[in-house]
Amino acid sequence: MRDVDLLLNGPEPHQHRHPCLCFGKMQSLMSLAASRLQNDFLRKTALLIPLIYASADPLIYYPPRMSDLKLFNTLTREKETFEPLVPGEVRMYSCGPTVYNYLHIGNMRTFLWGDVLRRYLEWRGLHVKQVMNITDVEDKIIRSAAAAGQDLQTYTAPYIESFHASLAKLRVRKADAYPRATEYIPQMVALVQQLNDRGHTYTVDGSTYFKVSTLDGYGKLSRVEIDQTSEYSRVESDEYEKESARDFVLWKAKKNNEPAWQTPIGEGRPGWHLECSAMSMGLLGETFDIHTGAVDLIFPHHENEIAQSEGATGKPFVRYWIHGEHLNIDQQKMSKSLGNIYTVPEIEAMGYDLLALRYALLSVPYRTKLNFTTQSLDDAKNALSRIESFLLRVDEVSRSAAHDAKHSDGGADQLIGKFLTDFEMAMDDDLNTAGALGALFTLIREGNIALDEGRILASDAEGLKTALMKIDPVLDIFPNREANLDAEVEALIEARNAARKARNFAESDRLRDELVSRGIVLEDTPGGTRWRKV
Repeated sequence: MRDVDLLLNGPEPHQHRHPCLCFGKMQSLMSLAASRLQNDFLRKTALLIPLIYASADPLIYYPPRMSDLKLFNTLTREKETFEPLVPGEVRMYSCGPTVYNYLHIGNMRTFLWGDVLRRYLEWRGLHVKQVMNITDVEDKIIRSAAAAGQDLQTYTAPYIESFHASLAKLRVRKADAYPRATEYIPQMVALVQQLNDRGHTYTVDGSTYFKVSTLDGYGKLSRVEIDQTSEYSRVESDEYEKESARDFVLWKAKKNNEPAWQTPIGEGRPGWHLECSAMSMGLLGETFDIHTGAVDLIFPHHENEIAQSEGATGKPFVRYWIHGEHLNIDQQKMSKSLGNIYTVPEIEAMGYDLLALRYALLSVPYRTKLNFTTQSLDDAKNALSRIESFLLRVDEVSRSAAHDAKHSDGGADQLIGKFLTDFEMAMDDDLNTAGALGALFTLIREGNIALDEGRILASDAEGLKTALMKIDPVLDIFPNREANLDAEVEALIEARNAARKARNFAESDRLRDELVSRGIVLEDTPGGTRWRKV
């Protein structure tokens, strides 16, 4: 039965890359297990293994299944089947922060859905290399640093530190690289030289500009229209509107009191758009799979990235451009004048668990505007409480209920199959996180009904737990039960349980109320007392 144990429980950690454990082997093991197992539940579970077994190395269990995943490509304005350039591998660039100030939760939403995209690609069996830049030199940073009387590195350091801390608190996994613009000056200069060699540039007063009229197809991402009969004017600012589409600056000549680098193309500094082209191609190659960012970056930033990169290489730059919508606060755009800009530390200071913020930001699909309110955080908090209660309830049944799987009515198997199918279908539909959460709460609702009716046996509960843990690496919204309670809180729980056992209900109720005031709710069950945070 060792093969059956391997099928149901997975390999030992040191076996994760064993060449024999391929998809074909798994199919054989599934058939073997189904023939040997004597009860209906385990036989059905064996047939569900490709759906409910999570692996750190997906190539062991099933091949990449990318034919069904659809992503909305801004370049074509269509949902397209995602097919990586190199089978089994994805190279992904995410536009990161411009560190002139602390990042707000609208910025964090963009980084969060990019994280979920990466997680889902990996969940589907692909190896992903993700790069996220840090823009540490551009117009706003230079102005702000000058006003503060600081150099670039000193000025940007606390904002970079806060950025990484906020990502960690929101459970955003680290990218494979965080290149800083100031570290890629030689690559930027080389890119300008390539563009010059191909006839795409001209120089005025020491600054080098990209001549838009030299590149066929300029505007294909943003659908900006250029009057090809007019003489192009120039724009030196990093940010401008579509109506001002014109030749843009690649390299800015040195100005008084501005940071500058001495280079073969003159003393100066890079334009903002040049930075991302150099960093992305330097780390991911001249053509890569995915570029993510917010919708406000489509023009001019991403349009100009395409122009620079394709103008220099003559090759397609990015195959899938993925853009997320804005976040509003109480139906209003975030702005300093309205005082409605929230940062992650500010949400935390308001007393909210940041897992509720993660949930709230994921509750609306990334291409839909999200209206953020404190009520949305309260709703997220309640949703997480429902998830935790169900997880605790299923865990309790798996430990205390009857283990005679012969008497299972098969209802749990059906719930599991429908849940995993609906979850994957939703995520395949352009990362429809709302649909994925809907599948989760359908499972919770139907599962609770089955539990109330006594139709979930221990083996059924184990299957439910396995299915829930299967999707956890994608959304990562399950409460962390590993966190230790404060010693004083643990003492209060023990004292309350002792008072209840002694039938001192007045003292028991008093201690329960005190725990509630500390954010701990107790639930008395046949299997004992369990706690959860609120």
